[in-house]
Amino acid sequence: MSVNQSILIGYSGHAYVVAEAALEIGVDIIGYSDKNPVPNNPFNLEYLGFENNPDFIGWQLAASFILGIGDNSIRQKIAELVITNGKELLTVISKSASVSKTAKIGYGTFINRNAAVNALSIIGNNVILNTGCIVEHECVLGDAVHIAPGAVLAGNVTVGERSFIGANSVIKQGVAIGKDVIIGAGTVIIHDIPDGKKVVGNPGKYIE
Repeated sequence: MSVNQSILIGYSGHAYVVAEAALEIGVDIIGYSDKNPVPNNPFNLEYLGFENNPDFIGWQLAASFILGIGDNSIRQKIAELVITNGKELLTVISKSASVSKTAKIGYGTFINRNAAVNALSIIGNNVILNTGCIVEHECVLGDAVHIAPGAVLAGNVTVGERSFIGANSVIKQGVAIGKDVIIGAGTVIIHDIPDGKKVVGNPGKYIE
């Protein structure tokens, strides 16, 4: 078995999108892990068991892993489990994504269709850059961040670990978003946001 082969972790919703992008760039997905076999198997993948079980066969195979988990905290924990077991996390970048040659992309990251990452941006590990989002020049994204479809980060924006930037939201140039922040869909952010806050609206306002 070749190390060019990969195992998909999670197999529903977001994982379908990741799997499709990975297959399009020639990744050989040999199977998936999940708590149980899933009834809907659109890519005809073999069920290999659950990664948290001690008898999980995936740890014995010469294969890398692909993260198909949308939840930021869970994705980060699973990534740590994969690394602890001495396995590689594959970064998947869609054929139609535009990534600057001067940008730095961490391991286990997924960059979906029509997403753009511009000059000198730094993208952490296990990040999701979803469909059509824009990460402008010199942005810095921490580990396990999720930038949802259509969101725009103007230049020099920073986003802390595990934060979620909702669909079609806009972050003003130079703004700093803390860790574990949730920015609602369509929100406009013009000021820094501290750790752990939830923000919605235009302009963005804190909610409980």
